[in-house]
Amino acid sequence: MDPSLTVPVVAAVFVVVASVLYFLLGGSAGQKKLPVTLQDTTVKYSLPLLDKQEISHDTKKFRFGLPSATHILGLPVGQHVYLSAKVNGSLVVRAYTPVSSDEDQGCVDLVVKVYYKNPSFPEGGKMSQYLDNMAIGDRIDFRGPNGLLVYKGNGQFSIRPDKKSEPKVRKFKQVGMIAGGTGITPMLQLIRSITADPTDSTKCSLIFANQTEKDILLREELEEVKKKHPDKVNLWFTLDKPPVDWSYSSGFVTDDMIKDHLPAPSDDVLVVLCGPPPMIQKACLPNLDKLGHRTENIFAY
Repeated sequence: MDPSLTVPVVAAVFVVVASVLYFLLGGSAGQKKLPVTLQDTTVKYSLPLLDKQEISHDTKKFRFGLPSATHILGLPVGQHVYLSAKVNGSLVVRAYTPVSSDEDQGCVDLVVKVYYKNPSFPEGGKMSQYLDNMAIGDRIDFRGPNGLLVYKGNGQFSIRPDKKSEPKVRKFKQVGMIAGGTGITPMLQLIRSITADPTDSTKCSLIFANQTEKDILLREELEEVKKKHPDKVNLWFTLDKPPVDWSYSSGFVTDDMIKDHLPAPSDDVLVVLCGPPPMIQKACLPNLDKLGHRTENIFAY
């Protein structure tokens, strides 16, 4: 071989080998993909409680450990997990959306409103009280990922009408959100994903409904992300029992509230709902329909 060709040939071979290593090792030579906890949707993964933190008068954050310090949960944005436990001899299963993400290694965080026993709810929340009574080191079963919606980034949503349907990927420029109570967790998950990516131009508008001001979950986190990303996030609250100096809305979600604080109906606007069934069925859906939002552009968790 002509000596003058040796260097270019060697360089070309090196580039090819480096490229192969890049893809085989998950992005860059020497940087392997992180191990995933939720590898099979039919398998229950027993995870230990690492920490319990009081968020408000009736809400706590529970941190559970993953199999190793480098494990991620492996939950696509828009999906949820099921927790299952035997409570008084009966199997109880509940769905939760973590407030942590796959950027977090070694643990998963859930924010849960604890429904304590009271005259109007004699038994209280079975799963929430079970979690509240867990001691550090106790284990509970996780299963997932589950759900009909996955956010794939840059405005692209993979949505299935039901479990038997094939997913359809659609792109939206704006996302309107209406959340009630603990229904805020999937909204925060989505907002964090969108704002974490500087190349994602999707805009988010959220109406968050609660009983009282002290019931507003994750308010500090929501206001912080709005402050950091005013061009991407709009935030509005409504309370059934507002304080005297309240500067947001009061009462149920209305058509005027939606008109003023969510994007107008359009084929590039998706509206996502999560909250108590009466709020969704009696306030959100009828008013969205009244304003002209099409059924195929509305997703309710």
